[in-house]
Amino acid sequence: MNFSELFKLSGLLGRFSPDGKCLASCVQHRLVVRDASTLQILHLYTCTDQIQYIEWSSDSQFILCAMYKRGLVQVWSLEQPDWHCRIDEGSAGLVASCWSPDGRHILNTTEFHLRITVWSLCTKSVSYIKYPKACQQGVAFTKDGRYMAVAERRDCKDFISIFVCRNWQLLRHFDTETQDLFGIEWAPNGCVLAAWDTCLEYKVLLYSLDGRLLSSYRAYEWPLGIKSIAWSPSSQFLAIGSFDEKVRILNHVTWKKITELEHPAVITNKKTIVYKEVEKSPTLGTERLSFPPTRALASSLFSTQSKYDICQVPVSLNYIKPVADKANPKVGIGMLAFSADNCFLATKNDNIPNAVWIWDIRKLKLAVVLEQLYSIQCFQWDPCQPRLAVCTGSSRVYLWSPAGCVVVKVPGEGDFQIVSLSWHSSGDSMLLLSKDHFCVCYLEREEVK
Repeated sequence: MNFSELFKLSGLLGRFSPDGKCLASCVQHRLVVRDASTLQILHLYTCTDQIQYIEWSSDSQFILCAMYKRGLVQVWSLEQPDWHCRIDEGSAGLVASCWSPDGRHILNTTEFHLRITVWSLCTKSVSYIKYPKACQQGVAFTKDGRYMAVAERRDCKDFISIFVCRNWQLLRHFDTETQDLFGIEWAPNGCVLAAWDTCLEYKVLLYSLDGRLLSSYRAYEWPLGIKSIAWSPSSQFLAIGSFDEKVRILNHVTWKKITELEHPAVITNKKTIVYKEVEKSPTLGTERLSFPPTRALASSLFSTQSKYDICQVPVSLNYIKPVADKANPKVGIGMLAFSADNCFLATKNDNIPNAVWIWDIRKLKLAVVLEQLYSIQCFQWDPCQPRLAVCTGSSRVYLWSPAGCVVVKVPGEGDFQIVSLSWHSSGDSMLLLSKDHFCVCYLEREEVK
């Protein structure tokens, strides 16, 4: 592995372009576009105020910069650096902004979710979608970019509207059997839309493109319900993470549960491999050096290092009992992600914040548990092969593949605490983000293969 130098960053705003050629990052009100391989600056743009959100267009030709405090969106062109677009929502305000799949329309959600405004960069026309619902995931596009689903709330009822993205015409409008619709997400094949209820009501509804209810699923009734949802890339499985610390997987044929994945605090299965991160302190003293160490050398010599040990089962994991009388308790399955080849599922149980669970979907069994020293901040699968990257708010990045595990410390002075990461589309590099800096991790070709 090779690492770039550290670059300044604001608001965790660093993104690879969809075509993988560029890397955009923000420092206060400045947008910096670099070459993804050399990290040389290609373009430097200055916005009106501090940037709070950025997003690439699907063809990597434009970058959207949202300044929610000002109700303002600015769009910059890579092909024509002198051209730029400014969208001011005025007194209506702005709480969310995103690209349409064609990369030529921008969808702005106004304050209090009064409406979604669709702005066309080509014709300068404007369309409005009324009554969008204020929920975790209220707008969803199919992977092919042809259709958009919008969660709506009117007359104290939940509805879903499906639009054709080509002309923004309404295709279907139907009500949902939900108390308080919390989110919607299309299957990757674009044939089925999953809608789920608030955590107070365990209910998942599955709709076809024409608005027919294909199936509904409820695991139990009274306790807190759904916390996270993930489709497999093949659309064959829908994984539902719940507050009861279990993942339930539905199949795409009957939409019935095929298995229930539990997350106990003690691992007893002898076929499960448990990797435990352990720290070791350096034993080298300064008296053994014939010269005073430089600051960089001292940092590398005397900083604690960590590695993985394989533990013999049974293994007790660090379990935290949730506080019952506070809102949003740290309990249940908070993170879910399928590998690109559909073979593995990674999960995190918020009661056991230091562990990542990796399930073999072919066998529907727990394959590996990674127990870290610190709480899991983020994990993400390599888009090209079954390889998982994990960060814990330390200066180390952790990689797992079926071949094994590795811990890599980001070199350099200072404390670079990685709180988020994202893979390059080729799978041969990663963007590592801390609160104030970022760097790029390049994997050797042998490692990539």
